Amino acid sequence: MDNFKTIYRILSTLEKSMDIEEPDWRCISAERLGVSEARWKSLMQALIDAGYIAGVKAVSTKTDGLEIYLIEPRITLPGLEYLESNTMMKKAYRLAKGIKDITPGL
Repeated sequence: MDNFKTIYRILSTLEKSMDIEEPDWRCISAERLGVSEARWKSLMQALIDAGYIAGVKAVSTKTDGLEIYLIEPRITLPGLEYLESNTMMKKAYRLAKGIKDITPGL
């Protein structure tokens, strides 16, 4: 579950950065997100493969394994759609939970 929280944070940060001329990409670093470097690299690779982000390059090397290069990171249309559907699901969950909390017998 933490993987999805991290993915959501990366995508939402990239979405917010659309309004910033010169974003500070350290805000989506493994350290700032509180995950290991290996997990961050795997998640970034998954986001690239899913087409949720662009401007990021993943390169496999013999010495260091997977390297991620943040060239000009940006969220793609599928990434925006993921954020939107995820947000709507959270709102629906909170609404359903609120109804259950105030309705006896559910």
